[in-house]
Order: sequence, then C-alpha cells, then structure tokens
Amino acid sequence: MARENGLDLVEVAPKSDPPVCRLMDYGKWLYEQKRKVREAHKKNLKHSATLKEIRLRPETDKRDLEIKVKHGREFIDKGHKVQFTMFFRGRQMLHRDLGYEVLEQIVGSLDDVAKIERQPRMTGRRLTILLVPKKSIPADKASHEE
Repeated sequence: MARENGLDLVEVAPKSDPPVCRLMDYGKWLYEQKRKVREAHKKNLKHSATLKEIRLRPETDKRDLEIKVKHGREFIDKGHKVQFTMFFRGRQMLHRDLGYEVLEQIVGSLDDVAKIERQPRMTGRRLTILLVPKKSIPADKASHEE
C-alpha cells in the first residue's frame, strides 16, 4: 500500500503486540518537526530582553561618546537593557565627579527612549548605571494628557 501511494511505511510502536505501523511521507514529517523547533526557538529569542554593556572611561572623547550613545540607543530601540560602565584607573578616582557628569550627559541624550532603572553607583573602581526602554505611550493617551 505504501509503494502504491508513494509513501513510507514507518513503524510507530515496535514493542506492542502486534507492532503498529503508519503510512506517511517520512521526509516531510522530519522537515515539519525541524520547522516547529526553529519557530519555537525564534519566539523565545524575540521575547527575551538581554543586558547589553557599554564600557567607558572618564576621558572618553566627545565623538567616541556620541558613538557609544548611538549604540546604546539602538540596543534600547530593540528592547534591551543597557548598562553603561565607567572604569577609573589610578588618580582618576580623585575625579569621580567627572564620571557622574558624563553619565548625566548620556542619560540626558537618551531621555526620550530610556529611563533609569538603577541609579549611578560606585562599585570598587567602576561606576555603573542601568537604563531600560520606556513604554511607548499610545497616541490617544498622549493627546489626552496635553
């Protein structure tokens, strides 16, 4: 029967009495199983927001800082959390206020798309701040607030 229909004879339950077999296109079935696994994997990747880290120094150049902020904006637009980490070396620890000022500039430039989840804090020689995407306000609610 399988040959007549151009299908495969697949043994489903070999240990049962009598053994159970099924007529099916085995190649097509394998393909569909792989597709289901791939689709499930894609759905899991879309919903998980990961933490992205951008590293800085207090003396990072203005143009380099703009590029890093641009990368942070792209991450936030994709729905990721972004942690800006500023490293201090040697005598830079005496001028931590410069690091706080740089982080304030970053927060100011990303204010339209991100909000602060964790305020800036020093951990050893690192100053970190965590930003998360803002929830977009629907157009009808925005018009009521004005």
